[in-house]
Amino acid sequence: MNKYLLIVTSVLALSGCDRNEVGDVSLGLFTTKDIKIDMFSDPLIPGVTCHVASIEADLSLADPSDSSIACRQTGDITAAMIAAIDKSKSGDVVFKKSKSVLFKNMKIRRIFDPQNQTLMYLAYSTKETSGSFKHSLSTVPLWGTAAYQAPVKTN
Repeated sequence: MNKYLLIVTSVLALSGCDRNEVGDVSLGLFTTKDIKIDMFSDPLIPGVTCHVASIEADLSLADPSDSSIACRQTGDITAAMIAAIDKSKSGDVVFKKSKSVLFKNMKIRRIFDPQNQTLMYLAYSTKETSGSFKHSLSTVPLWGTAAYQAPVKTN
């Protein structure tokens, strides 16, 4: 039992170390759940900043899976940056956050849509909740950036 308590205490303490947090909204006086807003810059495309809102339950072993994401261009995006990213249909994980001690994570993948010259950022839960994997999508068009390349029309 003491081992379990130590693990829970360590996880709660470490969860406070993730300080890309830019917002914290209480859901009320009689709940331990808050909406936390985290910010991150794409590691390969620092001209993109994403904000992710998710529910965190400080005294609960399982956080809800719901989250939302909004990503915007906040700096330069170059052709060299786009050349360096994974262009597969499943993209690349660019952000990961533990949501419970029971192996649930929230991940964000960057996926490139070459036809529309758009970066897509997909936030999703890695554990099914109520019969569904929760997810949210945000897009950053390359139009107007140094990285934009007119799509080749195929007929």
